Amino acid sequence: MYYRIRELREDKGLTQKQIGELLNMSQTGYNQYEIGKNDIPTKILIQLADLYNTSVDYLLERTDKKEFTKEK
Repeated sequence: MYYRIRELREDKGLTQKQIGELLNMSQTGYNQYEIGKNDIPTKILIQLADLYNTSVDYLLERTDKKEFTKEK
């Protein structure tokens, strides 16, 4: 379900454990998001979008535009 967060994590060469630590959660808890067993809370989606410099819409497959630029 959330294959894009796995793809982005792997592209950065990070492990689930490392992402879990960045999000202050366990590797197991983070894994549940990647496999779609648990829905990702909004707060975590925003943190992941910021980490990967993308949009929440990209993570949720609402757009295919990967790069995100903040308007000034």
